[in-house]
Amino acid sequence: MGAELEWMVTRDADPAEVVPVAELSALVDPAMLLGGSRFTLEPGGQVELSSAAAHNLTALCRDLTHDVDHLVDVLGSAGLSLVPAATDPHRAPVRQLRTSRYDAMAAYFDTLPHDLGRVMMCSTAAVQLNLDAGADAAEIARRWRLLHLLGPPLVAAFANSPLRAGRPTGWKSTRQAVWQGMEPRRTHAPVGADPAAAWADMALAAPVMMLRTAVGPWRTVPGFTFGEWLEGRADGVARPTVDDLVYHLSTLFPPVRPRGWFEVRYLDAQATPWWPVPVAVLATALDRPELHEGLQEVCEPLSGAWLVAARWGPADRVLAATATAVFDAVTPQIDDGRLRALVDAYRDRYLARRRCPADDRLEEGT
Repeated sequence: MGAELEWMVTRDADPAEVVPVAELSALVDPAMLLGGSRFTLEPGGQVELSSAAAHNLTALCRDLTHDVDHLVDVLGSAGLSLVPAATDPHRAPVRQLRTSRYDAMAAYFDTLPHDLGRVMMCSTAAVQLNLDAGADAAEIARRWRLLHLLGPPLVAAFANSPLRAGRPTGWKSTRQAVWQGMEPRRTHAPVGADPAAAWADMALAAPVMMLRTAVGPWRTVPGFTFGEWLEGRADGVARPTVDDLVYHLSTLFPPVRPRGWFEVRYLDAQATPWWPVPVAVLATALDRPELHEGLQEVCEPLSGAWLVAARWGPADRVLAATATAVFDAVTPQIDDGRLRALVDAYRDRYLARRRCPADDRLEEGT
């Protein structure tokens, strides 16, 4: 298993100021991340720590905690702080990184009838979890289904993005609303019980975002789906190679993305004390086959309710009850006592009161 933690960064003296990526790069020495994490920057200046692969939950959270603490200390020494939310509460989106991929992606999103692509690239942050897909086709299908069924109640439980650019949005998870509304053929969950077939169908039906070129700007919005390209229906363009397919898959952003493992992308970024909670709950749920049938049964009535979860969080009675049931089933199975206590504390602070971190953000204005 592995985890990727993203945060936006603000300057303590002026949270509305954009922090240059050059300053962030100069501050963080990757050699000092002794937990083995990789440090990268996202287009809007979000920082990201990607853990090393771990054999168990305790090792993952121990090593990643070491590197998170180091990152917080280094930023703090420069008067900078991690934003404790999953959308930027202070600033409009500003893209800082210029690469062929990001330039083409931004140009593609600018052709859509909204600004959600720009917001996604520059003003959102997540907790992403990478989990073993399974040992055989039956287990892979079961784990795939469970991860999707857990999505809405856990989106609600960990909703942490009610503000953007200085204003409340009316959503508990604005980040999830952005992803769901951005481009359905690219960001909605693949449809079908067979993960391989569902993923293939999504890949074929999705528009090609960009065509890479050896020199000059990449071609944006070529005007055909990957399926049309594969069938030779893309005028003046040679049929795609396997490498073209691999790259096309990297431009699809469903809630759970299969990559030889399952990359879970639907969780809002959390304030630093709480990020191990979604990691522990989701990893433990997937790692205990004896829980799967019961979890599927309790989550089934909310299948596909991504936007309801994003809008209301645990303020919705059914979502609160379902998320609580997930926590109650999973928490006793967490072997690490410290993590188990942290999950219990989160449940008591939020779910027991039908709250989520978004309610803190609204009260604090951050």
